[in-house]
Amino acid sequence: MTRKPMSLAMALAMLVGFAANAQQVAPGGASSVAVASSKQASQPLTLGAALQAAIDNSPTLSAARREIDAAQGALTQAGVYQNPSLDLEVEDLRSGMRSTTVTLSQPLELGGKRSARVAAAERALEAIRVKSEATEAQLKADVTAAFLSALLSQERVRLAQESLNIARSGSQAASKRVQAGKVSPLEETRSKVAEANVRLELVQAQGELAAQLQELRALLAGGVHFDALDGNALLLPTLPPIDVLQARVENSPTMRQARLETSRLSALADLEQAKRKPDIAVSLGMQRSQQDGRSTAIVGVSIPLPVFDTNRGNIIQSLRLRDKSEDDARALELRLRADLAIARQRMEIASQEVAAVSAEILPSAQLAFDAAAQGFELGKFEYLDVLDAQRTLLQARSQYLRSLGESHRAAADVARLLGNNTLN
Repeated sequence: MTRKPMSLAMALAMLVGFAANAQQVAPGGASSVAVASSKQASQPLTLGAALQAAIDNSPTLSAARREIDAAQGALTQAGVYQNPSLDLEVEDLRSGMRSTTVTLSQPLELGGKRSARVAAAERALEAIRVKSEATEAQLKADVTAAFLSALLSQERVRLAQESLNIARSGSQAASKRVQAGKVSPLEETRSKVAEANVRLELVQAQGELAAQLQELRALLAGGVHFDALDGNALLLPTLPPIDVLQARVENSPTMRQARLETSRLSALADLEQAKRKPDIAVSLGMQRSQQDGRSTAIVGVSIPLPVFDTNRGNIIQSLRLRDKSEDDARALELRLRADLAIARQRMEIASQEVAAVSAEILPSAQLAFDAAAQGFELGKFEYLDVLDAQRTLLQARSQYLRSLGESHRAAADVARLLGNNTLN
């Protein structure tokens, strides 16, 4: 007695159901799938390790830290006093008639110029530090988005491989029924075409995954080697309510940087105001006359007269730039709040789509495919019915992953806007 070949329904039973996997995965669970074959696979990369590698190796963050060092140097320079000057003057080069004058002069800044200059440099240093925080937050958001996109592509590859197994089993079943004379050879041709299409989808999914892994490696700046990602691609991100997120806008690095820029320009306006009061220079010296052999002390004060240049133009410019920065900060806040609301709404819609697909569409599509496959083996349906059910199931899976990807991208956009990846 010959052994009956494995049926399509049995092949399906051996595969892990996609809808069950989506609904039963534990929040702390992880699924890692190898994305590149090698004799000695590296340790799967987690999101935490990816973020740490990006922070440790990013040239962008290194440049931001150097900019902070430069601003600290500017602050040091802003607080220094002006150097004194030593003057030497000789009158009448004849030895008996020569008169030599030595004078030491010290400029004195008046009107609070030095304190205003230091205040402007301090505001600039604070702004650059906040800018560095925003740069780090942007990098973390980019790494998170790239990691989750690659993780979803990794899941897409796994599902494409499962779909190929299903298509291959269906093609084998159709071939055996053709050989038994139960169906037309056209059914076998259709099954081969369907298998080829699924194989093409697998190749496309692998190519997309390779590109996204390359993008992730670029963000990590070669700080870690990995052949697989460790994480759960089927978990939905969560965000606080929109009013909680809106309350965090004021403390976002972007808004803090805008306010510090206004403060810096205000300090520069104070500096320009202080420049209206002229500085003085005091001098002390000695004059030696060779003719009578006497030395005479010299004391002097130099005061510029602000007759033509009252610094009025620079004062107006600095004040208008300060006013412009205040308007820019208000416009930035409105734009941040609008973008935040849009991103939060995008995630809400994507989450609803995921819930609908996983609760209704995926189970129904799976049941329809199982019934069509069993009916085909029993001779009740044509293979065209199986292909239609299979196409519906694959579309449902693709929609599920697209909605998951959109929800992750929306959460990453919120993190990018608020400068904080921990939003729960």
